[in-house]
Amino acid sequence: MAHTLQSLETTLRAVLGERIGALTNALGQLTLVVKAEHYLDVALALRDDPALQFKIALDLAGVDYSAYGDGAYDGPRFAAVVHLLSIEHNCRLRLRAFAPDDDLPILPSLVDVWNGLNWFEREAFDLFGIVFDGHPDLRRILTDYGFIGHPFRKDFPVSGYVEMRYDPDEKRVIYQPITIEPREIIPRIIREEQYGGLKH
Repeated sequence: MAHTLQSLETTLRAVLGERIGALTNALGQLTLVVKAEHYLDVALALRDDPALQFKIALDLAGVDYSAYGDGAYDGPRFAAVVHLLSIEHNCRLRLRAFAPDDDLPILPSLVDVWNGLNWFEREAFDLFGIVFDGHPDLRRILTDYGFIGHPFRKDFPVSGYVEMRYDPDEKRVIYQPITIEPREIIPRIIREEQYGGLKH
């Protein structure tokens, strides 16, 4: 039987009770916010409770809220957002948990709940620096092993900190401080008299 958003909200409140931090209905989907301490327990309940059965995790993404709302936001900086699907009840749910410490954001890993989140958690670790406690192989997945920093953080410089290049003299890849050559960026317009075979 398919859940309507109203019936899903009622079911979530009945099953999760006090573990719900916030539950909002926007743009045709429910967003469930929970504290980091309840993140793993809630995930298990969402998957295993017969009234919910969110057996598929479609995606997990890290989010940096440091500049959210033009600086008006005053809350934890980093969050993990998981998009869930219940085929049994034909409904979707967005689950969000904020890491309590902005300097070292840590959340429990959900890989044991939904194995498909393995590489998604590695991506959030690589790009945002969110540590997923209990992850079986938490290491960088998109940037180089020697990469410094986390490039999707709002305070990461657009040019980065270092650049790497292959040095033909040393016959190896080397890292060096960023060097940006000033260049003239003026668009040039090239007109062709017979562009596309047409005469003007």
